[in-house]
Amino acid sequence: MYEVAVIEDPAAAEISLDPVRARLLAELSEPESATTLAAKVGLARQKVNYHLRALERHGLVELVEERRKGNCTERVMQASAASYVISPTALAAVQPDPARSPDQLSARWLLALAARLVRDVGILLTGADRARKRVATFALDADVRFASAADRAAFAEELSNAVTSLVGKYHDENAEGGREHRLFVAVHPSITKVPTDE
Repeated sequence: MYEVAVIEDPAAAEISLDPVRARLLAELSEPESATTLAAKVGLARQKVNYHLRALERHGLVELVEERRKGNCTERVMQASAASYVISPTALAAVQPDPARSPDQLSARWLLALAARLVRDVGILLTGADRARKRVATFALDADVRFASAADRAAFAEELSNAVTSLVGKYHDENAEGGREHRLFVAVHPSITKVPTDE
């Protein structure tokens, strides 16, 4: 089971967004049979089996084992990942494109960049999984509390200058065998409480 999987296929995205199927995926963090799942979610076993087959067709759940129970074979399933992210690739015709409005101070541009990050890393992960390799990445995550808007602007300018200097120092257009990497840096207000549907 992967910690996070990226859903790139539009049909798989649609399947995963169904509330019943999303609940089944959440319950399948541990291997379960349709019978035990049915009792947990309050659905008929046949209905659970129907949903499990749809999830399995799209690679969102996988068979762990088969057990004989009398005249029947019980299939034990588990989610293929602990959590899922839907790639903008699943909405190819309307996926965000940062080039459409490259306003560095716009939250919508930041969102388009983040969507591209999810898309690109999803594609890299899919390829790496097929090749049974890891993807070389690096990320930083930090919180910073600014005393004023002026401090935030000064921080953004210093950060921009530092990153520009590092890129200039290490970027080698003519490096034989070199590989390009994308750098993504963002600053946005912190969310103190994540909104829920309740």
